[in-house]
Amino acid sequence: MVNQEDQFKKVIAHAKEYGYVFQSSEIYDGLSAVYDYGQNGVELKNNIRNYWWKAMVQMHDNIVGIDAAIFMHPTTWKASGHVDAFNDPLIDNKDSKKRYRADVLIEDYCAKIEAKIDKEVEKATKRFGDAFDKEQFVTTNQRVVEYQTKIDTTLSRMAKSLEKEDLADVKALIEELEIADPLTGSRNWTDVKQFNLMFGTKLGASAENAMDLYLRPETAQGIFVNFLNVQKTGRMKIPFGIAQTGKAFRNEIVARQFIFRMREFEQMEMQFFIKPGTQGEWYDYWKATRLKWHKSLGLGEANYRFHDHEKLAHYADAACDIEFKFPFGFKELEGIHSRTDFDLSQHEKYSGKKLQYFDPEENTSYVPYVLETSIGLDRMFLAVFSNSLVEEELDNNTTRTVLKLPAVLAPTKAAVLPLVKKDGLPEIAKKIVDDLKWDFNVSYDEKDAVGRRYRRQDAAGTPFCITVDHDTLEDNSVTIRYRDTMEQKRVKIEELRDIIKQEVDVKTWLMKM
Repeated sequence: MVNQEDQFKKVIAHAKEYGYVFQSSEIYDGLSAVYDYGQNGVELKNNIRNYWWKAMVQMHDNIVGIDAAIFMHPTTWKASGHVDAFNDPLIDNKDSKKRYRADVLIEDYCAKIEAKIDKEVEKATKRFGDAFDKEQFVTTNQRVVEYQTKIDTTLSRMAKSLEKEDLADVKALIEELEIADPLTGSRNWTDVKQFNLMFGTKLGASAENAMDLYLRPETAQGIFVNFLNVQKTGRMKIPFGIAQTGKAFRNEIVARQFIFRMREFEQMEMQFFIKPGTQGEWYDYWKATRLKWHKSLGLGEANYRFHDHEKLAHYADAACDIEFKFPFGFKELEGIHSRTDFDLSQHEKYSGKKLQYFDPEENTSYVPYVLETSIGLDRMFLAVFSNSLVEEELDNNTTRTVLKLPAVLAPTKAAVLPLVKKDGLPEIAKKIVDDLKWDFNVSYDEKDAVGRRYRRQDAAGTPFCITVDHDTLEDNSVTIRYRDTMEQKRVKIEELRDIIKQEVDVKTWLMKM
């Protein structure tokens, strides 16, 4: 059985080998925690973004989109609280001179305990077979219960300490748990300190007159400052939402885990403006709706779970994460937050402008409450990619590496392959490509034996291979091969468009919600 670390290394290597993700400026030895998306990666990323946008904006009559600038007036970040409170708790090891996020060290400690629980469950599953009741086992097995209690008390204490900004207790917890430097095993730690994550820059032609700016650390504020612009020009009635996708920047000191935590990343966010007092029902609605969206992609229900926040931001009255089982364990994929009226009230206060909604039914004005859904596009990419990469044992005692991407997201929908490079077969294949490319991203592949081409397309994630052979000259039919099952069917060339559309159409997938 491949361990988590080895599996993750395979994911990273495969992403590079098949043109999905490259280290940024690699020829200059790269830049830490900054990545470029290759020719297949950009297509997958665009398809994920489009799948989110259609579900969030196109399918909701009361949600519209915007694209706000990365640069914003610096007072924006004072109002939002980022200037004063956008920090990570950092700790240095005195011997290795390495710097770590204190909360991540503690979370990793708990993840190791969680791995022990998984092993106990795995052993019990083998022992009891079909009669095994996992729910009963994890709540009654003494060792598992002790493990879970340890996790819960540790994370609860950390959350409370961070909320009170009791950094001395965070360090004390690290020492009590005997957490060591992952590299050297040293337990010689400094005090925990807060570090602001915003990137500073300047706007202006000369240093003396330049204005201090920040690269935005989140996309949400661009929505809040445009609340009235959108509401009035769109004649929007509450409840309504504003969605946005775009780049954000955080000076992550401990960026790691490939594209999971980067310094330059992309968010897909929606802020839903609601009447005060209705936030509870909308919070439940968006939790359920967003989980359905994730599950529509067929990545496996067991790979998702909700995690309620122990530590609530000062402006929130409810918050949870949808966590996904990455190769390195369950981690946050999407956040759902009830933000009350904090954001609009703060911008009212700092700008001196009224940011209120006149409710014609109530005949009164009020500052709306906000319900937020926020997902990292890069994390979603990693979730889809890592979950899809599998090695299969075949009946002939060989193995194949296949990237079983959801067909709706796959960069290339079909590859057209002439059996040989003569007898007019390449011409027919290229004509099929020219015809299909109006509707789908398709490719042409004539190099190597057809079996080897199948394997190459499997590894690249292409759902269909279409083979043109000598019989095609006689009956105008081709062989279509399905990536996931390796099933092959003989079909007419004119049927190809409908067959592919049925498998890759966004509507087909979103209707599963």
